[in-house]
Amino acid sequence: MNNTAMAILAAVNDAGLNDADALALAALDDSPELMAAATRLRDRGFHNGVSYSRKVFIPLTHLCRDVCHYCTFAKTPKKIEQAFLPVDQVLAQVKVAESMGCKEALFTLGEKPELRYRAAREALAAMGFATTLEYLAHVAGRVLAETNVLPHINAGCMDDDEIAMLRPVSASMGIMLESASTRLCEKGMPHYGSPDKDPAQRLATIERAGRASVPFTSGILIGIGETRVERVEALLALRKLHLRYGHLQEVIVQNFRAKPNTKMAMAPEPDLNELLWTIAVARLIFGSQMSIQAPPNLSPGVLPQLVAAGLNDWGGVSPLTPDFVNPEAPWPHLETLAKETAAAGKHLHERLTIYPRYVQDYSRWLDAALHTKVLHYSDGQGLPKEDDWVAGQDFEAPAAELALLAGDASSSGVVAPVSMDIQDIIATAMRGEAVSEDSIIRLFSARGSDFAAVCRAANTLREQRCGDQVSYVVTRNINYTNVCYFKCQFCAFSKGKLSENLRGRPYDLSGEEIARRAQEAWQRGASEVCMQGGIHPEYTGQTYLDIVATLRAATPDMHIHAFSPLEIWQGAETLGLDLETYLGQLKEAGLHTLPGTAAEVLDDEVRAVLCPDKINTEQWLAVMAAAHKVGLRSTATIMYGHVDNYRSWARHLLRVRSLQEKTGGFTEFVPLPFVPPEAPIYLKGRARRGPSFREAILMHAVARLVFNGLIDNIQASWVKMGEQGVEALLNAGVNDLGGTLMNETITRAAGAVHGQEAAPELMEGRIRRAGRQAFQRNTLYGPADPEQNLRSRSAAPLADVVNTPAHKYERSKQISGEDVIATS
Repeated sequence: MNNTAMAILAAVNDAGLNDADALALAALDDSPELMAAATRLRDRGFHNGVSYSRKVFIPLTHLCRDVCHYCTFAKTPKKIEQAFLPVDQVLAQVKVAESMGCKEALFTLGEKPELRYRAAREALAAMGFATTLEYLAHVAGRVLAETNVLPHINAGCMDDDEIAMLRPVSASMGIMLESASTRLCEKGMPHYGSPDKDPAQRLATIERAGRASVPFTSGILIGIGETRVERVEALLALRKLHLRYGHLQEVIVQNFRAKPNTKMAMAPEPDLNELLWTIAVARLIFGSQMSIQAPPNLSPGVLPQLVAAGLNDWGGVSPLTPDFVNPEAPWPHLETLAKETAAAGKHLHERLTIYPRYVQDYSRWLDAALHTKVLHYSDGQGLPKEDDWVAGQDFEAPAAELALLAGDASSSGVVAPVSMDIQDIIATAMRGEAVSEDSIIRLFSARGSDFAAVCRAANTLREQRCGDQVSYVVTRNINYTNVCYFKCQFCAFSKGKLSENLRGRPYDLSGEEIARRAQEAWQRGASEVCMQGGIHPEYTGQTYLDIVATLRAATPDMHIHAFSPLEIWQGAETLGLDLETYLGQLKEAGLHTLPGTAAEVLDDEVRAVLCPDKINTEQWLAVMAAAHKVGLRSTATIMYGHVDNYRSWARHLLRVRSLQEKTGGFTEFVPLPFVPPEAPIYLKGRARRGPSFREAILMHAVARLVFNGLIDNIQASWVKMGEQGVEALLNAGVNDLGGTLMNETITRAAGAVHGQEAAPELMEGRIRRAGRQAFQRNTLYGPADPEQNLRSRSAAPLADVVNTPAHKYERSKQISGEDVIATS
């Protein structure tokens, strides 16, 4: 390799090569240095992942006005039974594919056959359509309306109106540029007689899609008579449009395959070296962030070499239908594809037809008609939620993640190695050093062997910091009112004036009922009451002081763990007090600790959608800082898996870590996965279906790594995670199972089904089954009072609760000593 080539490869960066250097590569062989440069660049953007889309292939029509000399997809009317696939047949096929896990319907068709064939015009007219694309829009619309599969449309050259017509019924579109060389359109060349293969026409369509904000696919076809320089020129033409509009999701490098009964049946196919060279050069031109794809069915037996050239995506793979463009080349079985990908040192994972970065900005890139369906499928990274598990529901945990946690990484026997950057991030965290925002995002994206490595590291830290002891506390939740004037979009618990048709009626507990519940909890062995409620419009800071006084009078020795930062902020504001003064008054009245709820996600971009009228990130942190300053310790939570993403999760963890470094006031971190069934934002179609099981496990594991040496206690919410989830989390860094609860209403209101009380016997059974030692604790992680511990093991059944109907607010929450005696 000459010095110029070496200098070019050394200069390549995340943005890719400049035009001159890219053209200079046309003279460079597929050297090890070229492949290594492409691989390094690919790994910066895609780490150890190679993606694919599970699709069904829908050839809407085989008629085409073009006569490409290598094509067997296009047929004349005499050689087909019907001009167009009937919509009912399309729907039947798509529904079968959906049952097989397909999320993409790839619509492929010939270019405007009605301009050439009377049979096409007559078939369209009989169905009530003037053009093929009008019929395509109708069929894709039916697929969207009657299935959950997302259409991807390869409709050929289009004008602005046609793109606008198809955008509301497709998650993405595409057209292969194939080549930017007009020479290939000359007589005797493969595109002669094919007006739609004019590069200017195809580039104009790609530009129109960019202007219309359509997530788009394009690429080149190699081995049809073009030169290497012409390939580079085609790639540069695509890059020029992408730099202007940002709409190219992927660039395909497709190798020509000679087919019988075509004019190019005897033409030589490009050899493997040509394919590898082109993939590598495409990577160097487009940089680290572009998905570079090659169809796996066109290169059987050499897939690891394609990965080594810089590829990161296999394109659409169908478990149901053949590749109608290359019918002689069957799709590899997904298990085989995963095995060959692992042999290349990578983990195979699924994607949607719309790529993650476009999912993350779906309001720009998708028509509103597709928002809900894409959110329904998506995880926090913009990839498909890889399982059916939903927090709080009776769904089986996915076997793949359970196997990874158990150390059985792959039934195929081929396991991708742990990525070097994951190893480096883990090592940083294990030393107790701060982990950067980007590094935390990377940990949340861990899959396959990377996922297993993160969980193993978290479990090692758990053992070092906490040993084999798993704790829990006997507590009672008392939610004193469900009346709330805030409009948090995730909350199914709170009730306003027009909410009686929702789950339960509005209530506002009397002081007597609060005292009764606290006394009953003490008699049943509780060492703590946890008090939170809606923000009643007639509550003031004095109300919260009265509640503490009532609890102190009713149960003098009970630990009072009460009031979210939102309640503290509202209480201080209504009394005209600063936070420290008001928190000091609550402490003097008998408050011991604060729950770290109302945090949701400490990122104001998320809060603006999720809870726009609630306290912001700075205010939440200010309440906690003030509480810690006056000697009130607290928990910290995150409620995740709705409209957030990995960056907002990372910001949340870092903000909690930063405050803990200053105050040391957080006793534990409690991840709370979003429970969607009854949440308003989910019912409106504006949120995801909660985190995947992998994400839920990682939230706890990553928290353990991020908070190493600062927060020792990582808690699992058994109400939200269920039995299998708790068992898995005990192998991923968790050392605490939270409270027995006695009355859990907030998560149940959101649609959770895992019960409202877990007695000590149940808690300890879970812990013993995991091979750990159970420890009944108090709120501050010391041992529970022995007498209360004993009481908790022989507790009487709970009495029926009385939810006092919420009428005009006129009751005091404070009761006298005589009233306390009367409620005993």
